[in-house]
Amino acid sequence: MDEYLIVGEILKPQGIQGEVKVRPITNDPMRFEDCEKLYLKEKDAYRPVGCRFVRFDGAAVYLRLENVNDRNAAETLRGQLLYVDRAHAAKLDEDENFIVDLIGLSGVTDAGRTLGKITEVMQPGGNDVYVFVDRAARKEWLVPALKSVVLKTDVEGGQMLLSEERLKEVAVENDL
Repeated sequence: MDEYLIVGEILKPQGIQGEVKVRPITNDPMRFEDCEKLYLKEKDAYRPVGCRFVRFDGAAVYLRLENVNDRNAAETLRGQLLYVDRAHAAKLDEDENFIVDLIGLSGVTDAGRTLGKITEVMQPGGNDVYVFVDRAARKEWLVPALKSVVLKTDVEGGQMLLSEERLKEVAVENDL
């Protein structure tokens, strides 16, 4: 499991005093209100950076980052992702997982059929949709994240157990 989780993307500088406009990549943008430290990825290392919440405006969050004191310094951060370490990540309920932890899980039905690995988690609205890809069979399955479909998620074991019967009713199978 990754030690750091993406929580936002720096879109652009805002103003002349180093503020940055951030697109939240989290289901709880309010997390930025109390955030004091984030991380920027530089090559293979994560560098901590102090931050201060400024305001919300629509779907955007505006932050001040440590040692970013003018527009030029903020411009160098355009397009960079902001991370939080797991110790300071949002607390999840027992049956919840971070999307990054689901990517790569093998999908296996209770009848023993393998669907491939999760390559993407789509969030179109009502509920998430897991995209399983079996490259050898050149197949893709779109599986809604419903409790009646997903019987067990074992992140440590690298596997998601799915109901074969419910898949026949709700999953979409595509050729690659």
